[in-house]
Amino acid sequence: MADVSALLTRWQEQGDKSALDEMLPLVYDELRRLARFHLGRERPEHTLQPTELVHEAYMRLTAQHKMDWKNRAHFFAVAACMMRRVLLHHARDRSSVKRQAYSRRVPLDFALERIEEAADVDIEALDAAMERLAALDPRMAKTVELRVFGGLTIEESAEVLALSAATVKRDWVAARLWLRKELA
Repeated sequence: MADVSALLTRWQEQGDKSALDEMLPLVYDELRRLARFHLGRERPEHTLQPTELVHEAYMRLTAQHKMDWKNRAHFFAVAACMMRRVLLHHARDRSSVKRQAYSRRVPLDFALERIEEAADVDIEALDAAMERLAALDPRMAKTVELRVFGGLTIEESAEVLALSAATVKRDWVAARLWLRKELA
């Protein structure tokens, strides 16, 4: 059985679509775990199920033809970001259909790894803040995506970003502070 990194390389460099078929059983359980993690932060009556979220994210992942897959950790980081985008798209659709005057809220301390003060933040406001952070410092924004939405450690994030763990840790601390200020 091939490992995920080797299958990603086969798919990316050789265009071997059978590598995707071989890879799915190897990553499916971890993708479901990520989906349950993301849906656990959503409102209780959310209509998406973990399986639907996995399938939608996987379809989007396999549509990435110009992605430079580094390794297994990079794949899961991108998968987590895809799930975040699917959930955001779902929230925007739901909000626009019902023309609600309010937005969904998620705990900021949960989303940003137990920030000292508990606060609620609108998921769309978090996305807007992430976009502002990306315009200000793309590397910091990528660090937040990998840590919060990808569930990667400092070391795994450093590997994906090809940076030192110390640099990623500095970016992580600064980004958390910046986001807390923006969303306060």
